[in-house]
Amino acid sequence: MLGALEARDRLLREVRSCFAEAGFLEVETPVVVSTPCMEEHINAVVCGSRFLRTSPELFHKRLMAGGANRIYEIARCFRAGEVGRLHHPEYTMLEWYRSAADYRDVMEDTRMLVNRVSSVFNRAVPDWHCYRVGELFVELTGWNPVLEFDGDRFDALLCERIEPFFEQVGGAVFLMDYPVEAAALSRCHPDGHAERWELYLDGVEVANAYSELRDRAEQRRRFEAWGETRAARGQAVYALDEAFIEAVGRLPETGGAALGLDRLLMWLTGADGLDEVLPFREVWL
Repeated sequence: MLGALEARDRLLREVRSCFAEAGFLEVETPVVVSTPCMEEHINAVVCGSRFLRTSPELFHKRLMAGGANRIYEIARCFRAGEVGRLHHPEYTMLEWYRSAADYRDVMEDTRMLVNRVSSVFNRAVPDWHCYRVGELFVELTGWNPVLEFDGDRFDALLCERIEPFFEQVGGAVFLMDYPVEAAALSRCHPDGHAERWELYLDGVEVANAYSELRDRAEQRRRFEAWGETRAARGQAVYALDEAFIEAVGRLPETGGAALGLDRLLMWLTGADGLDEVLPFREVWL
């Protein structure tokens, strides 16, 4: 256990140093929230009459709308029912946003961070690859989900065909330009895709990023659509965060990313699962 704690301390120190040098302000936002972010597959942990946050995203965007320029948070987050080799209900999320930026800018932030911490942990800097969702799905499955979306089919093929391909390729892989239906908080490109990417390290997904949506009406419509989907599946439907929706219309052009530090630490140390990097997992089991 001591080795895992020392490795985590080293990673957190390097993350803070990296973002401080890049001019980011470290912030803290509420852990207990009145309403979680409405997303299709993410369920919040109930905390009395409120909830534990699933991410700090909604508060971060309110800070950006209020005039912040570059912010980041090392945030304890919670998601109900997520238990396994790569999942734990309580996890550490690194989330950051910067103005006058888009998803390609935070892609470079991410590349810089991973390369830097790789060197600190004496791990070889990974080879970097980038694929677009539509093109890669056509190549590996014969179907383009950006043009003809089916959520269940998309999720199944992502797990069965795309992620094993990333594991085979190895290194660091950006999968970018998602279907709009699979990116509830992302800006849309005029070509019809969402400006979203996910990062995989040796086949394991570790980060997610957007060019942030800035249209209040569209944000409300997407949340309501997710709510209908969740209701049809018998999942909890959360109230809309009206303060967040109001802030969306005041956002500057913004790029934001969220990176799972526990999974990154797994990759850096060669761990096979979260059991090797998270002490006291039995609390949730």
